[in-house]
Amino acid sequence: MADARAEALRQADAVLADLRRRWAAARDYLNIDASRARRDELGPLAADPRLWDDQDHARRVTTELGRLTNDLEVFDDLGRRLDDAEVLSGLIEESLEGGEADESLGDELSASVASLEADLTALETQSLLSGPYDENDAIVELHAGAGGTDAQDWTEMLVRMYTRWAERHGYAVEVDEATEGQEAGLLSATFIVKGRYAYGWLSAERGVHRLVRMSPFDAQARRQTSFASLDVTPLLDDDASEVEIDEKDLRVDTYRSSGAGGQHVNKTDSAIRITHLPTGIVVSCQNERSQHQNRARAMQILEAKIAERARAERQAQLDALSGQRADNAWGSQIRSYVLAPYQLVKDHRTDHETGNVEAVLQGDLDGFMESELRRQRTAG
Repeated sequence: MADARAEALRQADAVLADLRRRWAAARDYLNIDASRARRDELGPLAADPRLWDDQDHARRVTTELGRLTNDLEVFDDLGRRLDDAEVLSGLIEESLEGGEADESLGDELSASVASLEADLTALETQSLLSGPYDENDAIVELHAGAGGTDAQDWTEMLVRMYTRWAERHGYAVEVDEATEGQEAGLLSATFIVKGRYAYGWLSAERGVHRLVRMSPFDAQARRQTSFASLDVTPLLDDDASEVEIDEKDLRVDTYRSSGAGGQHVNKTDSAIRITHLPTGIVVSCQNERSQHQNRARAMQILEAKIAERARAERQAQLDALSGQRADNAWGSQIRSYVLAPYQLVKDHRTDHETGNVEAVLQGDLDGFMESELRRQRTAG
């Protein structure tokens, strides 16, 4: 029994040593020292009562300070817990040498090591989200592709899947536009996912998604393949717009709101469609309470999309922002969701897969997103 406890301690010590190495490495790639210096710089600014004379500036300062403080607390807490686990390991070693081993200490060390490993892995995953816009909210657009009614139903299923994913992460979702299909589902939908790192995570989902199933819309219940495409754009702060839009370059159309926009859809001519004539970019919003609010939101989305296009033109290497658009049909999918004749979800970029299709459709997407973000880092 003593030999088994000694071996368990050696294994725990080896894991702790690796965790210590990983934690020290995180100090460098997370720029912890620079973050401490920036927090110390922002602290006096946030305490200055004159800060709120400029509310936009105050909001930027307090938001940045809050995020830095939270990130440093997470990092420092991991360091303290590592210290505690190493002290506990030393106590166990002493008790073994004295012949008075306490089994509860061994169980406590095992639980501590497992918890540390999970939390440090989460911290390492966060380091994948280091792009200039990764912390932003995300504008998500879904469009039905080849597959007729099944594709429109698939588009609605994807809206639900990403909404469930957002809920798992504590993100808010605001639907701005939803166009109903001819028989079922949605032709298109635009929604905003609001929360820190929403864009960073969802940028990994950009592309065409393929569904294979026995069609509920086919009288003979034949297998049907359908497609829907997802695009995502970082939402820019109102005071951080990178573009200026000339009103003369806009065509604004109003129409009657309809569809699955939510309980606040107004059945008057309050919906807004704005076309930016120089680029051909079209955005719509129908879910706000008034035409004025719909126009303001549509303009915010339009600014974000024009800024994205400008960034892509300036720097071809920022494909992560502009994306590589493909046909919304055969041969272009990034991921396949197969419900029949077998159960499988497989990402064709990373080969990450699972047979638990229902869990994925209920928003269990983190494994797919993380695999793609790691692939992008390696490729970059």
